[in-house]
Amino acid sequence: MQVIPAIDLAGGRSRVVSWPGASTGTGAPTDRPERIVERFVAEGARIVHLVDVDGARAGSPANLDAVGQVAARIAVPIQVAGGLERGDHIRLAFAAGATRVVLAMSVADDPETLAECLAVAGDWLAVGLDPRPDRFALFRWKRATPPTFDGLVAELADRGVRRLVLTHGGDADLPRLVDLARSLDLELLVAGGIHDLAGIRRLRDLGIGGVILGEVLLSGAIEFPAALEAAA
Repeated sequence: MQVIPAIDLAGGRSRVVSWPGASTGTGAPTDRPERIVERFVAEGARIVHLVDVDGARAGSPANLDAVGQVAARIAVPIQVAGGLERGDHIRLAFAAGATRVVLAMSVADDPETLAECLAVAGDWLAVGLDPRPDRFALFRWKRATPPTFDGLVAELADRGVRRLVLTHGGDADLPRLVDLARSLDLELLVAGGIHDLAGIRRLRDLGIGGVILGEVLLSGAIEFPAALEAAA
């Protein structure tokens, strides 16, 4: 199972300061995303995940300069989420150095936009879904009849989506969702809801494709080499 370090970008910097040596008082803290990512890659990361927080709020990319700075320093794939709502947004992200993109759940309610984005990104596209029943039930759908979660997953697979990112997935009914994904030939990544090595091992044993870890890595609550070992 892949362990994917994540950084939330705001104003070109990481929202969470990384200080690998905080527990021992060594090293220096930094909010420079390119420096943070370089360390993770040096420790074995094979892909990184960048969230454009400002872009998500604005509805269009806002931290592509930071994406470019990261891309210039590493040679592993970069997955970008936040503010990607049209095919042109994805083209801009790819031009900045992204190699994979994650779209918000709202794209599932817009077949034309989803088709446009798939035409640009193909298998490098993922859709983020919140599987928590209470949150899913509160989503404001444009369609007359709201879909079930399982029905929406099947619908996305039928339209050509091959990868899903489950936000707060560590809190979901994962065994059932894994079975559903396998039946539809979908890759599942889990973001959020994982707080310790036992949680990583649980995802590994279920057959999850990857876990996206942000603050727990940046804060040192989980050490990246230990996370890799737990996922192996």
